[in-house]
Amino acid sequence: MTPLRLTVGYVPGVTPAKWARTWAERHPEVPLRLHAVAAAVAADALRTGTIDVALLRPPADTPGLAVITLYQETTVVVVPTDHLLSAADEVTVADLDEQPILTPLDDVVGWVPCPGVQVDHRPETTKDATELVAAGLGALIVPQSLARLYHRRDLTYRPIADAPTCPVALAVPAGRQPELVEEFIGIVRGRKPGSSRGQAQSAPKRTAREKTLAKQAARAASGKVARRPGRAGRGGR
Repeated sequence: MTPLRLTVGYVPGVTPAKWARTWAERHPEVPLRLHAVAAAVAADALRTGTIDVALLRPPADTPGLAVITLYQETTVVVVPTDHLLSAADEVTVADLDEQPILTPLDDVVGWVPCPGVQVDHRPETTKDATELVAAGLGALIVPQSLARLYHRRDLTYRPIADAPTCPVALAVPAGRQPELVEEFIGIVRGRKPGSSRGQAQSAPKRTAREKTLAKQAARAASGKVARRPGRAGRGGR
């Protein structure tokens, strides 16, 4: 019999460690496997069953998937440390008008039309594009987490104040989900241990007086008369 386990795919820049720790605390009997996947193939890996859950930047087309947006990332521009744009704390789209912009084939920003002047050469990956930025061939627009992931000492990045943000989402195959997948979704969304959607709320705790009254009512229902200790009834004299 194949042992139970859950495989969670995640794209570069997404950090699932805190959710994996919570899973290990709540379900030590069910291993959770973290599987790094390229952004371009994450949705397909989910559709083919290579992974059970995906933490990704949602593609424009998501047939067959149920997608839950988790948070929004700041969009930044990556430039050499001695670049003119590095002098400001943040930049605007207008600041990029005359800048050569590199757009890798695995671009996850999907900004159309992209600002600046597009460089004809499209590097294979965001990491490759970072190397070209360091070589002075152009600037790169990415989510902030990717700028941090591929950080170099000779590069820096600045937020683009008026740029659209980059969403990060949890995706699963559309339709009814297995219990383990539902449990992971609950962890990611902050659900407390033991709680579930549709579960009836537990009854509130009763006060001491309410407990006493309940006991007296139970005795009365069974035909017993409650007497105060130390006092005999009139019939006992």
